[in-house]
Amino acid sequence: MTRIASAASFAPTRFSLALVAWACAFTATAQPVVAPKAAEPVTLKANADMAKALPFANKQDFEDAMRGFIGTVPDALVTGAGPRPVWNMKPYDFLKANEAADTVNPSLWRQAQLNAIHGLFKVTDRVYQVRGFDLANVTIVEGDTSLIVIDPLLAAETARAALELYYQHRPKKPVGTVIYTHGHADHFGGVKGVVSEADVAAGKVQVIAPSGFMESAVAENILAGNAMNRRSQYQFGTLLPPGARGQVDTGLGKALARGSVTLIAPTSTIEKTTEERTIDGVQIVFQLVPGSEAPSEMLMYMPQFRVLNMAEDVTHNMHNLYTIRGAEVRDGNLWAKYIDEARVAFGDKTDVLIAQHHWPTTGRERIVDLLKKQRDMYKFINDQSLRLLNHGYTASEIAETLRMPASLEQEWSTRGYYGTLRHNAKAVYQKYLGWYDANPANLNPLPPVAQAKKTVEYMGGADAVVARAREDFKKGEYRWVASAMSQVVYADPANRAARELGADALEQLGYQSEAGTWRSAYLVGAMELRNGVPKIPGGSSANGDTLKAVSNELFFDFLGVRLDAAKAEGKTMVVNWNFTDSNQKFVLTLENSALTHVKNQQAAGADATVTLSRATLDAITLKQTTFPEAVQSGLVKIDGNRAKLGELFGMLDNFDLMFPVVEPRK
Repeated sequence: MTRIASAASFAPTRFSLALVAWACAFTATAQPVVAPKAAEPVTLKANADMAKALPFANKQDFEDAMRGFIGTVPDALVTGAGPRPVWNMKPYDFLKANEAADTVNPSLWRQAQLNAIHGLFKVTDRVYQVRGFDLANVTIVEGDTSLIVIDPLLAAETARAALELYYQHRPKKPVGTVIYTHGHADHFGGVKGVVSEADVAAGKVQVIAPSGFMESAVAENILAGNAMNRRSQYQFGTLLPPGARGQVDTGLGKALARGSVTLIAPTSTIEKTTEERTIDGVQIVFQLVPGSEAPSEMLMYMPQFRVLNMAEDVTHNMHNLYTIRGAEVRDGNLWAKYIDEARVAFGDKTDVLIAQHHWPTTGRERIVDLLKKQRDMYKFINDQSLRLLNHGYTASEIAETLRMPASLEQEWSTRGYYGTLRHNAKAVYQKYLGWYDANPANLNPLPPVAQAKKTVEYMGGADAVVARAREDFKKGEYRWVASAMSQVVYADPANRAARELGADALEQLGYQSEAGTWRSAYLVGAMELRNGVPKIPGGSSANGDTLKAVSNELFFDFLGVRLDAAKAEGKTMVVNWNFTDSNQKFVLTLENSALTHVKNQQAAGADATVTLSRATLDAITLKQTTFPEAVQSGLVKIDGNRAKLGELFGMLDNFDLMFPVVEPRK
């Protein structure tokens, strides 16, 4: 994929579309120098204790996950243009073993086995799902004359393969409607694998989304996109090879597809809180749930089929109130209310509950029970975290104190495979009180490197710290060892003993983790401590589809983020922008090392006035052309001082995706 103006991505996804494009390049060209190690005795015991603590004899989820199975293709293999598959379940054959590997938490192993089930499934008459062909599910509803495709996966290649699998077993009706439940890329990125933009433009296909979809789809990961992309490598383990000592599962699904992420703008949006539509003979009741799992999201009920689709608000795990890749905190109280509204409105009229991840739940009693437990899980986390913070507990203390009630502890659907109780509790604290714990000693502490150097000095020097930490490692005190070795590494990144011992501690924490996200984060951290930050060829999530979704306002906001204040010190500038296709006008002002813009105005006496179409600006951003070339070809007109435009763009910073995480910046 082409880099956007040598800057951070305009990624319209929680996941980092850049990772989708080049994660395979790393595993192909930069295998770890130091291999993962075995599980330590303390880890063996922790995982054995977990195996005794939960109701593994209950196989209901496996029965549910296989119900309605029609067929699949071997290994769910989806090839792409490159030498490596876009999707392949073969590397996860190790999960076919009945017993969990001793380097994987047995509860996560169980979830990973469930997420490894793939194929076409009949939900009920006229409602089908393809599962296990990407991180998410695609739902296919048979209208009278056409198909309604709900959430066409992350990549066009996997979406196309899913539709082809459906056509192998069902009549080949054309796709007449695409529905996006929300603005995360694993729910829209494959759209061009099932429909063409030309057919949408011609009115042959309609695309329906919740209100605010386009803003949500592009905005969340733009301004902090580079950092989110890097952190996503840790959350999803995209740099880890699949295996019992590597990537096992994300909790929410198996992994991220490595294909082409596309986007077609909605032709219609759901604007009312509850809105009913009949689409090719299928009645659908839409329920908007903004600010739950995504800023723009909706659920849907299909009364003819007695099917309730909870999108991503009710899945078979604890979801994130805070996602460790970084994002705005979600409102657990609001999330719980939305679930209850759906239960009240549709619970006693539903025979099958589906979601856009995981497997269906059948039977009204079981469905209502699932809705209640999911509702109460998010409400419990929200309310009990607030209760403890009102007692003066800090975020870390709340995370260490809070325990799920026994009635939820034994429920597989509330286990923390994707979100965790600990980091979700901290999320509630962050939402209401922010980062500061009110202790003045923590109001303005030393930065990490200075803090680390003083700490290591106080502890008797690096050699003494490492020696003591080795003894603690033998006792299984991995959390402390990881923390202590992080201090030594920040004080001296070249300290090999500290790096290796810190990696060993992180690795054991990963082997014990029930959350797929935590496991991946720990193991990627261990890998980078041992082998350094991987050298990955430059890439970006930008493409024509995603860039078109970026508003002019957001584009200029991001230019402000990229402004290098030191280069702009003492400089002033005013540039008018005139977009010929949208007739939008902006004044861009540089002053006091800040770049601001005002819409619907032009400044008299501006240093320069730029007239162009947004398509031309996108082509320049994608490096398909340059400003001078566009001026020469007549696509851009610049009145005034042209040098000012070059001066402005010369002040913009470029972001290196592969910045260090477990060691200090050089």
